[in-house]
Amino acid sequence: MGTVTIGVSIAVPEPHGSQLQQLRAGFGDAAAHGIPTHVTLLPPTEVEADALPAIEAHLTEVAAAGRGFPMRLSGTGTFRPLSPVVFVQVAEGAEACTWLQKQVRDASGPVARELQFPYHPHVTVAHGIDEAAMDRAYEELADYEARWPCTGFALYEQGADGVWRKLREYAFGGTAVVPPQGSSASVEQGTTAH
Repeated sequence: MGTVTIGVSIAVPEPHGSQLQQLRAGFGDAAAHGIPTHVTLLPPTEVEADALPAIEAHLTEVAAAGRGFPMRLSGTGTFRPLSPVVFVQVAEGAEACTWLQKQVRDASGPVARELQFPYHPHVTVAHGIDEAAMDRAYEELADYEARWPCTGFALYEQGADGVWRKLREYAFGGTAVVPPQGSSASVEQGTTAH
């Protein structure tokens, strides 16, 4: 069957998701429209396609053990010079995101993996663009604020075209939601890794 590249993340809901995606595109980040606005729980990970059912079952269990929590974004940060990223900070909900990502990557599960960098929940708004545009993103979003109740997360797959598409949503308390067919437009507006 081959391999697929997946990611697990918390979508930034509307209107915030589209707003941040448009701003990211406006800063010159060409990948913006292929990456729904999100907080990463599992970065892009290559897996065997036939492992997806086991991964989905694992994520259902993780969601069942999870409970909703408040999310608040506030201000900007950067990983420069280590990594060319400017992000909006997770001011509330970071501890819950950290717990969730540990459960997703648990050594006993089907997507156990080490991270390249220590986990730091964030929403990327500029990645790999010129320094002046990175500075502009950092400055223009310094006062950015958004809040919402986080009620679950989603599994995404990166297509051959580089676009991340939602495969399935997982609501806390154990209910998995399969997105309606033909909803790729709304999917491409929402989340993934970076």
